[in-house]
Amino acid sequence: MFAKFLFAAPLILIAMPAMAQDAQEGPPKRVRSVITFGDEKCPPATDPDEIVVCASGGDSPYRIPKRFRNQPAEGPAAQSWSRRMEVVEEVNRAGLPNSCSPIGTGGQSGCTRQMIRAWYQDRLEAETKRNREMAPEN
Repeated sequence: MFAKFLFAAPLILIAMPAMAQDAQEGPPKRVRSVITFGDEKCPPATDPDEIVVCASGGDSPYRIPKRFRNQPAEGPAAQSWSRRMEVVEEVNRAGLPNSCSPIGTGGQSGCTRQMIRAWYQDRLEAETKRNREMAPEN
């Protein structure tokens, strides 16, 4: 019996590397990455040539970062009355007279007014520059 074992052992050892090569022909045909949330379990492989890699994504896929949780609501109640009125005036300004807008009546009068204001501002800046150049240096 021992002689049969000594004769069979080399044959088995020679065949082992060949069997290992057949089992591993190359990389797997499919690698699937899955992110699980909460108590979800990693899904099983659907094919023997598939590798499933699971990672935990935390509590929920819709998780809000901690620094943004429980923030006070910034609705109309959180704004001052003057700021609310400024917003209303900004929105409605496009249709008012002197707005320099093609929307609403009297919008064209605002364009002339804007040009006059820009001219006065340019004139004031030029005069200030001229006065600085003419002022004696200390």
